[in-house]
Amino acid sequence: MKQSLMSRSRVLALVAMAGVYAGLTGCATNGDIEALRTEINQNKKDTAAAARDAADAKAMSQSAVSTANEAKAMSADTASKLDRMFKKAMYK
Repeated sequence: MKQSLMSRSRVLALVAMAGVYAGLTGCATNGDIEALRTEINQNKKDTAAAARDAADAKAMSQSAVSTANEAKAMSADTASKLDRMFKKAMYK
């Protein structure tokens, strides 16, 4: 979400700069407009790639949490078994 807001603000800044440039120079040339469109399209691609990377990172973290929870459960089970074995050995 932050990346999207940053990209939108960057696009708005570029549009504002183009407007100021057009106001100062009279008119924007086709080359200026095409350069701006190219940069906007690249920003859209970068934003989409960042969103995919974030989704992948979230999936990986959820998998890691699941694995950690399984390990915690196994550890607790092992500790319980060892405790019972120790108590059983102490009664003998």
